[in-house]
Amino acid sequence: MCDTLRHGGPDDEGVFLDEKVNLAFGNRRLSIIDLSSNGHQPMTDDQQKAWITFNGEIYNYRELKEQLLKTGAKFQSDTDTEVILVAYLKWGTAAFSKFRGMFAFALYDSIKAVTYLVRDTTGIKPLYYHVDNGQLSFASEIKAFKSANIANTTDPDWPVRFLAFGHIPEPYTTLENVYSLAKGHFLLWNHQNNTHYINPYCAEMPVHAFISSPEVAEEYICNSLTTSVSRQLISDAPIGVFLSGGIDSSIITLLANQQREQQLKTISIYFDEKAYDERVFQNLLLKQITGEKFSHLVKQQDFERFFPTIIKDMDMPTTDGINTWFISKYAHEDGLKAVLSGMGADELFGGYPSYNRIKYLRYLRKIPSSILTWANYFGADRYRKVSFLAHNNPIADYLLLRGLFVPPDIAQILDTDITQVNEILFNSHSVPDLGIYDKKHAAWFETNLYMQNQLLRDTDVMSMSHGLEVRVPFLDEDFQETVSHISPQIRFNNSLPKKILINSFRKVLPEAIWNRPKMGFTFPLQEWMSQYKEINDPSLYQGKAAKNAFKRFNNGQMHWSKFFALYQLQTHG
Repeated sequence: MCDTLRHGGPDDEGVFLDEKVNLAFGNRRLSIIDLSSNGHQPMTDDQQKAWITFNGEIYNYRELKEQLLKTGAKFQSDTDTEVILVAYLKWGTAAFSKFRGMFAFALYDSIKAVTYLVRDTTGIKPLYYHVDNGQLSFASEIKAFKSANIANTTDPDWPVRFLAFGHIPEPYTTLENVYSLAKGHFLLWNHQNNTHYINPYCAEMPVHAFISSPEVAEEYICNSLTTSVSRQLISDAPIGVFLSGGIDSSIITLLANQQREQQLKTISIYFDEKAYDERVFQNLLLKQITGEKFSHLVKQQDFERFFPTIIKDMDMPTTDGINTWFISKYAHEDGLKAVLSGMGADELFGGYPSYNRIKYLRYLRKIPSSILTWANYFGADRYRKVSFLAHNNPIADYLLLRGLFVPPDIAQILDTDITQVNEILFNSHSVPDLGIYDKKHAAWFETNLYMQNQLLRDTDVMSMSHGLEVRVPFLDEDFQETVSHISPQIRFNNSLPKKILINSFRKVLPEAIWNRPKMGFTFPLQEWMSQYKEINDPSLYQGKAAKNAFKRFNNGQMHWSKFFALYQLQTHG
């Protein structure tokens, strides 16, 4: 398993065994804080009461360390890893909610003979587990289970989920009985009787008081995000920023530059295809900052050259992540081990079209399901997706906004019964029925389904394939809490998405950056895929539905993401 995950931790390897309880921990280290051998993992405390294997960063570890030192605690290193150990030994599981950062770790308490698997509250770092025949296994990528022959059976339902969502939604994976641990939860494994249970460690506090003044909200946003960027710049290894030229990455870049002048490295990508090229906006920012500036041209031939490697590095099928793979590759080649990203702002401040579209669901939900079913017979995808609402399930609401293929198409592509497709999609996914169809509802969907299952997972697996850590200041726990206290009336704006965020930084953010149509960090994949012979091999696409989809894509009648999903369906091993 360690060998399989070497790409994500190229700097060190460690294994710890406790044969009394049949326990083995493995770790591949990416050295970012305390680069010395003191950071070797698995790590134990000075009395060997507990052991840990840890992936991620605890950004407030210095503050926690100060608190622990005042209680008489002793430390042997300058790592955040040791702070987790000592905090647990001092505060027990209550320590988990004190951590601010992105993390997945396993902690073995040798006194109590229990092991905890713990995942951060936003789910930035992945943590997969498998329980079988009295044995618990865990890893940060699915391929580790397969390489160790721990779990090889394919989940027969994954193609249905993948074609509907464009990714494999949590807690499911492509492997049977391999699940993703929910964010903000811990799994406790009892070594004495080989049993386990899963609990949340951080209760969600209801928000009672809202900030209703735009000026006050802007001040809070500015101060809180500045603090978030400051603590996420903590690193003993080279660190930089992804700069796309959009609002979010520009704000993060400007804040980081204020604190890391002359030392900050920026990584940007540009294209020959004018419709996707953001150099003019990137250059506006680059004129305002200091430090090393790296820009990389990505061409059609680069896409074709690296495409097989990208597919292999995905770990699980997805219709996203190609962009992150490339920019992470260049960041690694430019000498970086960690970067800051602007992910999360769209979800917090209403940056997606779904925030304005969701209100229409109130009216569509009043139409009888028998009539909604007829939408399947429309030609255009955006009208056919209305048929999702024939199912009285909040997942159907989400799939109307973000789904790929409708159930009849999925059944046809997979040559299966539509009843089974509907059963998998609407009876095996549990999400709350918010039933309000406002911008907060859209924010819940975008944060807990789209960002959680696709953006965060793809970013982690693609960046770690290059031994690079991606940090996300907008998803800092304290910043998210600050934003949650802002009145929805000023947090979201109908005419200008993310207006409150833009206004918070209007003194430093050039108008040309925010006063333009939203672009997103996108590649010219429609063009590139249509010209790539490897993907456009007719023999790959089996079955009438797949062959028909192949023709539609080549006639310019299908979006690349749907075609890419079909390609992976044919080739995923």
